[in-house]
Amino acid sequence: MKISERGLELIKKFEGLRLEAYQDAGGIWTIGYGHTGPDVKPGMKITKEEAEQLLLKDLDRFEAAVREEVKVPITQEMFDSLVSFCYNIGIYAFRGSTLLRLLNKGQYEEAAREFQRWVYVRKAKLPGLVRRRKAEENLFREGMNKIAEGAQKGQKERSSANGRHRA
Repeated sequence: MKISERGLELIKKFEGLRLEAYQDAGGIWTIGYGHTGPDVKPGMKITKEEAEQLLLKDLDRFEAAVREEVKVPITQEMFDSLVSFCYNIGIYAFRGSTLLRLLNKGQYEEAAREFQRWVYVRKAKLPGLVRRRKAEENLFREGMNKIAEGAQKGQKERSSANGRHRA
């Protein structure tokens, strides 16, 4: 699975586009749509096209992490929300998260509630993270609803099939 256009727009919306390097709320040098790394230096400038390329290149790692770490069925919406979440908190934090642990136990509802626990930087609750996590949670729940609808549909089909075979 790869991130959809909707997932990409979610990340872009919350990361914002900065064409000159800056330090984020955690003090990390950042540029473009949230790109970090040893290549980002104070005073660095890039174009919008370079920012797009950096984002797409960066997303490969985060998509791979979500594909590798999630062991239960998920929808495109859930994948998109998890990639956005992972992109923001980092792969290491994602791998150790209670959200992932609960999800992999099949506890979708409990996993969805975990998004709102990830709204702090250095013990300060950030309104931007609250909004981002709510958007990620809503997208995740949209996917949960599709899974539930599919299960209900399958159950109805099995019920009607069982009824037809009885004589």
